[in-house]
Amino acid sequence: MSFWIGVDVGGTNIVCGIVNEKGEVLDSVKKPTEASLGSSSVLDKIAQMSLELAAGSGLQNQVAGIGIGIPGLVDPWKGIAQYSANLNWRDIPLSSELTQRTSLPVYIDNDVRMYVYGEAVYGAGQGVDFVLGLTIGTGLSAAMVNRGQLYYGHLNLAGEIGHGPMDGESAPCGCGFEGCLEAAASASGMVREAKRYIHQGRKTILTEWFPGERLQYLSAADLSKAMDAGDVLAAEIINHAGELLGKALVPTIHLLSPEVIIIGGGGANAGERLLTTVRGILMTRLLPDYRQHVSIRTASLGDGAGVIGSAMQAKQRHSIMS
Repeated sequence: MSFWIGVDVGGTNIVCGIVNEKGEVLDSVKKPTEASLGSSSVLDKIAQMSLELAAGSGLQNQVAGIGIGIPGLVDPWKGIAQYSANLNWRDIPLSSELTQRTSLPVYIDNDVRMYVYGEAVYGAGQGVDFVLGLTIGTGLSAAMVNRGQLYYGHLNLAGEIGHGPMDGESAPCGCGFEGCLEAAASASGMVREAKRYIHQGRKTILTEWFPGERLQYLSAADLSKAMDAGDVLAAEIINHAGELLGKALVPTIHLLSPEVIIIGGGGANAGERLLTTVRGILMTRLLPDYRQHVSIRTASLGDGAGVIGSAMQAKQRHSIMS
């Protein structure tokens, strides 16, 4: 049996796990990314974490390769991290650099695709042929898995559902445009909206929980707690995000016809608070054949989805290229 190292690289932390051929994480480790130290330092850390994890598991001679999911634009076939705003990387030959450091084949891809691939094949979408996955966090992105194969699109750019314009929205988005789905329906977008309303003087329990400068620590999870406590503003923000997400999913479902939609990332913690509204929109706006044959689920693998997806995608690509 061979084993694979899966690495999920974020702007804050790197999670590294050793995964067997069944997609099971045997052991994992997390360390701060420290992207400010430069790409070479981050690559050294990834290599060190991978090799130490393999050695600590006693499987160093059975590790067949490494799969890595990173944020931003990636050329998975050339192994180049083209651009990552979170890491301040541009045109980093990630695969070759890490192969030099580890003497193992290294396969890279976008982190959202790896997260969705892990959930589609080994998590909430297991056993389903056509899976659309969304991650709702700092941003809002998607990926499609068809019978175990990822859809990339031209230039590997498929999945940026968060940058579709939404009627009536005007909040600035990190992409430079205004009124994007991501700007209002991402976890960070919901928090920003809550802060905006609070500064306007809206009555909410959140001002009691986060008085004065403590408001900077408000999170999407706090909005869910406030909604559970009966807070009108928190419910309004979450319901509005669900409405926008539902409206964006209607044409997406009509175009791609998934069987299952998996919602992951920090925004998924809102669970039915968010998804009830999404389902309501879909039930009233989808054509009958789509409405009757699509379901929405929350992700089931947690932080392990990206590790599993990266490792198993590396396994698949290695078998193709060998």
